[in-house]
Amino acid sequence: MTTTSATNSNLRELMQQFIQTGRLDAIYLRPARGADCIRAGSATAITNQGLNGDRACNMASRNPLGSKRQVTLIQAEHLDVIAKLIGKPVDATSLRRNLVVSGINLLATKSLFKDQAMQLHIGDVILEITGTCEPCSKMEVTLGNGGYNAMRGHGGVTAKVIKGGEIHLGDSICCQLASS
Repeated sequence: MTTTSATNSNLRELMQQFIQTGRLDAIYLRPARGADCIRAGSATAITNQGLNGDRACNMASRNPLGSKRQVTLIQAEHLDVIAKLIGKPVDATSLRRNLVVSGINLLATKSLFKDQAMQLHIGDVILEITGTCEPCSKMEVTLGNGGYNAMRGHGGVTAKVIKGGEIHLGDSICCQLASS
């Protein structure tokens, strides 16, 4: 095995190692563009669409498997970082992400390899992380001067629903390799 192959093999193994399971701390549905987020105790994820009652679930996509932004997630630990960077408390609803999770590094759930998808298991639901959720210019208005830059690198991730089902506050979250 060449050094590059050995390194990739080690990285593939390391990607699967998480210290602990995460936890679902909050669920938010965004019924329409610009509308206030609705906090929910549970939600139904629909395969290839998103969360029932969220505007992303009803949006048409050119991709037969749906948009890569069906569900947005943010790490609870990053809320404190954003608050420190802007100098005031941050309400998760103002960031407009669907799921707030803690205890698992969301950025580490994005696969380093195109042929090896990683999936989040939350209750009955399986999500595949598709990318980072960069902040939009509205964060400058919502969070104040410098809010956009405070969110950069802390905006969370986007995902698509691989297997639908129910999610509930407090559900555990684990990351696994996609089954072939």
